[in-house]
Amino acid sequence: MPSLPSPLPEFEVTAAPRRGLPVAVLAHAGDSPLLGPGGADLGADWAAAVGLTGKAGEVHTAATQGAGIRWVAGVGEGSAAEWRKAGAALVRAFESRAATDADAGRRVARSLQLTLPPDAESEQIAELVLGVSLGGYRFTVTGKPAKPRLRSLRLVTSSPDELRPAVERAAAFAAGTAATRDMGNAPSNVKDPAWLASTAVKLAAQLPGLHVDVHDEQWMAAQGFGGVLAVGAGSVRPPRFVELSWRPPRPVGPHVALVGKGITFDTGGISIKPADGMHLMRTDMCGGAAVIAALVTVARLGLPVRVTGLVPIAENHVSGSAYRPGDIVTHFDGQTTEVTNTDAEGRMVLADAMGYAVSRVKPDLMVDVATLTGAMKITLGLRTGGLFATDDDIADRIVQAGKRSGEAWWRMPLLPELEEGVVSDIADWRQCPPGPSGITAAWFLRQFTGDIPWAHLDIAGPARADKTYDEVVPGATGFATRTLVELVASYAS
Repeated sequence: MPSLPSPLPEFEVTAAPRRGLPVAVLAHAGDSPLLGPGGADLGADWAAAVGLTGKAGEVHTAATQGAGIRWVAGVGEGSAAEWRKAGAALVRAFESRAATDADAGRRVARSLQLTLPPDAESEQIAELVLGVSLGGYRFTVTGKPAKPRLRSLRLVTSSPDELRPAVERAAAFAAGTAATRDMGNAPSNVKDPAWLASTAVKLAAQLPGLHVDVHDEQWMAAQGFGGVLAVGAGSVRPPRFVELSWRPPRPVGPHVALVGKGITFDTGGISIKPADGMHLMRTDMCGGAAVIAALVTVARLGLPVRVTGLVPIAENHVSGSAYRPGDIVTHFDGQTTEVTNTDAEGRMVLADAMGYAVSRVKPDLMVDVATLTGAMKITLGLRTGGLFATDDDIADRIVQAGKRSGEAWWRMPLLPELEEGVVSDIADWRQCPPGPSGITAAWFLRQFTGDIPWAHLDIAGPARADKTYDEVVPGATGFATRTLVELVASYAS
């Protein structure tokens, strides 16, 4: 297993270039001629020869004319998303060259110096840092020597004091996203409920003011967490319930509760999944991981908003003790659910945690996040999260938080004619009513929110990627982590 958290590049913001470091510069679309350090002109002939267009994600080697420039990366028209894409492409090109040099026995560079344009804005630099941090992320369990990685990036600018806060904030967001990826990518023979709970404790350990409680199955049985205990009953590795609490000394805004699904592996239980794709169910806890990492990031940034994170963790397995279709489960708040499909286990564990939030935590608003339904993946694809909300302000804040963090959300309707399908004939609620399952799942969860303003984030599609794009690499993406932090930050001002 790689050590967690995964190492990310360090950043230095300075006005003074350092001799001896490989140098990179940025090119906007249509830039020509291109100027390097000290005004060295790379020349229109060189740009034409390599086909430089400056589009985002384009990277060329450029050791020429004594300018000391090794790389030229395009930032397109200069939007935040294009700068993030440029940073990711640059770090991938750098590390690919480093791997080639290592294989050939040549000296391998571990640091890079990037000369920033004088008109670069803090938002653009923040997105560049995010791209550099996450574009080179990798999680590989191997006994082979590690491939070379970028250890540090020196950002050379005429206004270091002005840009440094944006760089530090972006690095914190990147660390949170990478932590979610780490937890999602960890194999499930290692990642049992106890491991995920202990990882939350480890990540929070160095952050004063962030408190973590881990509750075991005996505590949950005494408290009445019927949903979590039912889902975890089929596994020899018992469930856990993690409660993270961030209480700044002088809080502003609402008390926010974040609830995340933490299914460390999902066989589907007795309603077993097809074999194809089941190996990917190690990422079925990415909602819980996003909540853990978001609380850690909120604490790292010192945001003055009170936040509570709740993560019910279980392994949905098949055995003689597994819960069954037809069972009736009593949740923490006393409401009952008729089980109709054991593969809809996410809503079972969330119901307990949400009922606990209403009764014990008493927040002003609540947001849950989960890899909940395949229907949402089919509806919105692999790069957009589904958003349901009972409150227009929360929905708007989440969409805007996603735009600021580079994560796309699409608001889905809570169609009133589908609510009655959640009602059971033999219990309070039916776990899986007929109809569009993404919406009916949201209606089921709605029954456990009390009168608290609430939003539900279904990230079944974008929580995992099968190919590289922008700052995303195959595997767990860390999706929703940055949106949750930006949402909390929106209440800080």
